[in-house]
Amino acid sequence: MITTILLQTGTGFGSQQIIVFGLIALVFYFFMIRPQVKKQKEQKKYVTELKKGDRVVTTAGIHGRIVEVAETTFLVEVDNGKIRFDKSAISLEASKALNTPPAVTK
Repeated sequence: MITTILLQTGTGFGSQQIIVFGLIALVFYFFMIRPQVKKQKEQKKYVTELKKGDRVVTTAGIHGRIVEVAETTFLVEVDNGKIRFDKSAISLEASKALNTPPAVTK
């Protein structure tokens, strides 16, 4: 009789645990994984649309203008010459901020 009581209470608790873990996984997906995947897609799209003459900022903070576009790299002209960067080194947020005119305040 004691074992049947333990088995009955144990199964209910297990299903509650599964529901709680499922909800935690769902929250984790919507607040952490999904935004990161969306950001990666935006970054990839932005880099593929860059062309010769565009002004960019690298993740290291180097400002320059694209001189040449290769398959996996950009040749970027800076003040004292030209530097070749991997396409993944271009910062989406910093480059967009560089190319967006500042808002006029009154």
